[in-house]
Amino acid sequence: MTAPTTYPATYAESGVFVCFEGGEGSGKSTQARLLADRLRAEGYAVLLTFEPGDTAVGKELRRIVLSPETGELSHRTEALLYAADKAEHVDTVVQPALDRGEVVVTDRYVDTTLAYQGAGRELRIEEVEAVARWATHGLRPHLTVVLDVDPRDGLGRFEGRDRIEAESLEFHDRARQSFLDLAAADPDHYLVLDAHSAPDDLASAALERVRPLLGQAKRP
Repeated sequence: MTAPTTYPATYAESGVFVCFEGGEGSGKSTQARLLADRLRAEGYAVLLTFEPGDTAVGKELRRIVLSPETGELSHRTEALLYAADKAEHVDTVVQPALDRGEVVVTDRYVDTTLAYQGAGRELRIEEVEAVARWATHGLRPHLTVVLDVDPRDGLGRFEGRDRIEAESLEFHDRARQSFLDLAAADPDHYLVLDAHSAPDDLASAALERVRPLLGQAKRP
């Protein structure tokens, strides 16, 4: 079971920060895009982003951590590379958009590091979290939507696999449980959805949960 988080939480006072998390093949990118599209249609300023790789520095880090050509990395090295991507992402993309009052929708964030590099790699969760939270100034999403899928189903959606996707089922099972444990520990800031549900139904459920948060968001 994932250890309860102890690092001080910080929530943006302007804008709205929403994250989609879950295992491989759960549909995070699709649901992040659908939420962004629906909010834009209602007139909100929305930034759609992702990790790792949505900065110039991040693109290089993404290539290193995901390319099969990289081969084996020390688990600690891998965790630090992901933390570096998050630091650059928050400082140059996420926080500036929140300061502008926008809705930031990200495909993956800190929970992925806790689930994959912590539980998946079997590193100490509290140590991995300390690094990841420091890198992101403790900034948490107002809402994290976990799209839950059995790895045996999600991984079947890929023909070629990157370094992480190619890990064992045991690795992905540990990561899945970690996502669920994180959500169970903080239900006020999490929504768990069955990734097998129809995409439109999932998008509607996510939007319904986000609506009460939109008082902090601006319209262009």
